[in-house]
Amino acid sequence: MVLDETYTLSDGVRIPKLGLGTWRIDDAKVAQAVRDAIRIGYRHIDTAQAYGNERGVGEGVRTSGVARDEIFVTTKVAAEIKDYESAQASIDGSLRTLGLEHVDLMIIHSPQPWASFRDGDHRFEGNLEVWRALEDARRAGKLRAIGVSNFERADLDNIIQNGSVKPAVNQILAHVGNTPFDLIDRARRNDILVEAYSPVAHGNLLRNSDMAAMADRYGVSIAQICIRYCLQLGLLPLPKTANPDHMRSNATLDFEISVADMETLKSAESIQDYGDADHFPVFGIRY
Repeated sequence: MVLDETYTLSDGVRIPKLGLGTWRIDDAKVAQAVRDAIRIGYRHIDTAQAYGNERGVGEGVRTSGVARDEIFVTTKVAAEIKDYESAQASIDGSLRTLGLEHVDLMIIHSPQPWASFRDGDHRFEGNLEVWRALEDARRAGKLRAIGVSNFERADLDNIIQNGSVKPAVNQILAHVGNTPFDLIDRARRNDILVEAYSPVAHGNLLRNSDMAAMADRYGVSIAQICIRYCLQLGLLPLPKTANPDHMRSNATLDFEISVADMETLKSAESIQDYGDADHFPVFGIRY
């Protein structure tokens, strides 16, 4: 079962192959979502400072009834932070808000602040400052692994060439209809695991008739096809839901997409409209 499977990061840390995304789950409701996920068998929970729900995620982890060392928790340094002192304070702030002694993975949420996302300025020096704070926190035992998110090739190269430790992961938008293969290959060549957020394209693919036809042939849901697609590419999908039935379904992946169907999915038409999420930079300005 996929919930029992792990990847091994470049630094030797093992990370569950499937995670629960918590973006846009309210802080007052996320603790129950986390407890439900852990009860179902999830052992990987993803949050961020920007989500505003670290407190609830931490509560859910602490009150789940499962030992802390069995649960992998990821959070992210806010995209606007680009200096060492602020990053150091934000790491400690996340630990306090989560109510945890350590975080399993902490990543830089974006190479640019959201207000200037992909504006042409890669903020190389600022990202190296944040990276140095993450490296120091890792050495201090506050973080088990460190990584990045939404980093393009130049951003990755900056950290790889100038940091003391390579990123363990790059968490990016990746799904059927938007799979940045060049970036994924670049990460893979450097032993960087690619995590796929919004693997169902923020729900957009659930309305796709071609995806529905393929899912019917396999006797599964569209969401299951989407998540399985990511896994077969060697990615780590992070589907977001607060619905326990969807959590169970998303983790029921005991089927394999054929080589021919994988090729069809790889060449699927690019998605241009993410509906109510289009105003978020990661959906409006893509790779």
